[in-house]
Amino acid sequence: MDVIELQAILAKEQHHPHYLLQMLRLVQEKENYISPQVMSFFAEKLNIPLTKVQGVVDFYSLLNTTPRDYHILFSNNIIEQLQGKEQLMKQLMSKLGVELGKVRADNRVCIDNTSCIGMSDQGISVLVNGLTITNLDEQRISEMVDLIEKKIPVSQWNAQWFEVKDNIQRKDQLLSTDFIAGSVLDKMKNNTADQIMEILKVAGIRGCGGAGFPLDSKWDFCRQTPADERFVVCDADEGEPGTFKDRILFQSYADLVFEGMTICAKIIGAKQGFLYLRGEYRYLLDSLEKILEKRRDQNLLGTAILGDSNFDFEIKIFMGAGAYICGAETALIESLHGNRGVPRRRLPYPVHQGYNKKPTVVNNVETFCLAVKALQMGGETFAKLGTEQSHGTKLLSISGDCKKPGIYEFQYGVSVREVLESCGADISNIQMVQNSGPAGNSLSPEDFDRKIAFEDVSTTGSIMIFNKDKDLLEVIQNFANFFVHESCGFCTPCRVGTSIIKNLVNKVRKGRGSNVDLKEMQDLSILIRNAAHCGLGMTATNHISDTLKKFPQIYKERLHNSESLHPTFDLDAALEDARQITHRQDAAAHLSA
Repeated sequence: MDVIELQAILAKEQHHPHYLLQMLRLVQEKENYISPQVMSFFAEKLNIPLTKVQGVVDFYSLLNTTPRDYHILFSNNIIEQLQGKEQLMKQLMSKLGVELGKVRADNRVCIDNTSCIGMSDQGISVLVNGLTITNLDEQRISEMVDLIEKKIPVSQWNAQWFEVKDNIQRKDQLLSTDFIAGSVLDKMKNNTADQIMEILKVAGIRGCGGAGFPLDSKWDFCRQTPADERFVVCDADEGEPGTFKDRILFQSYADLVFEGMTICAKIIGAKQGFLYLRGEYRYLLDSLEKILEKRRDQNLLGTAILGDSNFDFEIKIFMGAGAYICGAETALIESLHGNRGVPRRRLPYPVHQGYNKKPTVVNNVETFCLAVKALQMGGETFAKLGTEQSHGTKLLSISGDCKKPGIYEFQYGVSVREVLESCGADISNIQMVQNSGPAGNSLSPEDFDRKIAFEDVSTTGSIMIFNKDKDLLEVIQNFANFFVHESCGFCTPCRVGTSIIKNLVNKVRKGRGSNVDLKEMQDLSILIRNAAHCGLGMTATNHISDTLKKFPQIYKERLHNSESLHPTFDLDAALEDARQITHRQDAAAHLSA
């Protein structure tokens, strides 16, 4: 990339150091890698240390530092793994002559794994140069090989490959009615901030990101904090494996999201908002920019919104680059500052000191949509939906062993059993339901009559179903691998502890574990939960604690020795690669017992 192009990127991002990640993404998008020269250029022009630029590039998994024409990332979600993702990936690697994670000698192609890309309901999916291809099969693999070897640009590949369907299976209040852009802003035009807040307080909306913090309290804390400016941030970096509800909201309900952000700005007095969109959803960027531009044309964004000279607000889309940790609000704010997404200590909270050290509201996509719906319906009417402690509806991303995977909207209070019946799951054959992804909780059939609500089964929206023919230890191994991959590395309990957990699960899977190892896993889970720096670490071993308690048999049936320690390292097993290479399986190629 020449200097003129780099200067243009600098100008586009206003020469602002906070937008370093955006600049690097634009280079990555054009060149498929970031060279040392590019890093040095930005360090010099933004007057920041080169080590900082290098650190940012190294932190985000969608950024590369070695040249390649095609960068192919297979979603390593357990759902796709169980659908045969490994076989398709090996087929592609074999046909292209590529080793996993290594760039081919001609710099043509690199194939690797990445964490869930939000397509669990779309078949086996991959990212090719940042763009999503769904429903991958052997035919598409063969055609892809041909296109790569012929150096056909990704922009000229079969457009049908890149189709991502909404896949909405059940609608309730949020998804059932058409929304006219600006209708709620116009309805609230003559209401004061206090009056709008009163409606939201009556509605009783709680944040949908997992903690369930009351929306009205968060917004009120922010507006009551003395400051000369405030900010609104929409956290659209849903990286929890098995979750894809944000994808649907942006594909078909984006105006609801932007209206919610704008209403929030009116209440707290913010002039700038950010939509932090996960890098894996790059395919949505162009359409979202067009919607924002249309809202500006309709005077729903910009200056003097709907004729109110005291109401100016703008939204900038900030693209992530592959870091699950940035779903945590303080890590997200660090990323907005152009830094590595390392979480801060919880205090001070973002509502007091967030972006630019100013009061900032951070809510997720669904929460902003519910705020608009409550104002549209009226606080009292909205509060009648759901249960006494959980008002409104919840979007569920359902995948795995069911006839109809996709998005389901239910009112709070629905039973787990009713959800499973709605998606066509065979309840008599279900072994486990994983709620809220690997960081959530594991549900056994004894839990199926419990209610989905903050007071019972709280959920971020991911529901993964596993039948009795699935190896749950394979599922647990996938979850353990995920947390090792996604740990930011800041604190020792998470960085080291998750790796030890991963190795212990692998040891048990190979039949070399003991009861001592199971106790070590349980003790480590408690230690990591209590000592980790942020929410990711605190929840990184939930799947271990839950399955040890509810499904102890999946561990115990694999134990080699139930009473004593057993070496993790098996020298004879370690020689298997050498035997495969030399095509030897005779007795002399094995160690004697």
